[in-house]
Amino acid sequence: MLVRFLGSGDAFGSGGRFQTCILVQTPETTFLIDCGASSLVAMRRFGVAPESIDAILLTHLHGDHFGGVPFFLLDAQHISRRQRPLLIAGPPGTRARLDAAQQLLFPGASAFVPSFGLTIQELPAETVTALGAVTVRTYPANHLAGDPAYSLRVSTSGKTVTYSGDTAWTEALIPAARHADLFITECNGYEKPIPYHLDYRTYEQHRPKLTPKRLVITHMGADMLAASPNLAGEFAEDGYRIDL
Repeated sequence: MLVRFLGSGDAFGSGGRFQTCILVQTPETTFLIDCGASSLVAMRRFGVAPESIDAILLTHLHGDHFGGVPFFLLDAQHISRRQRPLLIAGPPGTRARLDAAQQLLFPGASAFVPSFGLTIQELPAETVTALGAVTVRTYPANHLAGDPAYSLRVSTSGKTVTYSGDTAWTEALIPAARHADLFITECNGYEKPIPYHLDYRTYEQHRPKLTPKRLVITHMGADMLAASPNLAGEFAEDGYRIDL
């Protein structure tokens, strides 16, 4: 399994980074975890063909995590000329929010019938769902997003990757991360608490409770980026690759 951070940044482009977009490739499937507004640009930058993506899994419906989907769908229809089916799976509210985003950004786009098979599936809370070659377990995140926000534990090809999504500390992260081959956690701030996000000092306090095989920190704000060279841990950047 290859995991590649096409976007490792926050909502504000701190450090000049692309917004959240994590590519996962296995012999069976290729998918994205989150697709922030800059994700299509990031895919072009790193040579990832949009038509190679089988699915997009969404943790929550903020623009820096799902705002790239309207651009992705427009590209699929008019540029990539996509033929293979595409699955978009996210929390309850995904279909309505995606339709609204498409209509806002490209009026009339939501009325087009795609030339490829498009499935939009809403994932129940605290449930395991089989999505083709991928199994997804949802955990509640402590994040205000209008609709439910999740941490996602994704298993495929004998490997498990968990992504916290955006969240303040919650005990749900403990089972979500347990024995995962890779746990990716947001850590937006350094010392100053940020509502509905993790800061490094809080993360540090709870780190002993987390038991993945490997842990990587992402979604860092400006102060966290400045502090990270002097901190313990593995930190993502745009283009960062992990082979599991």
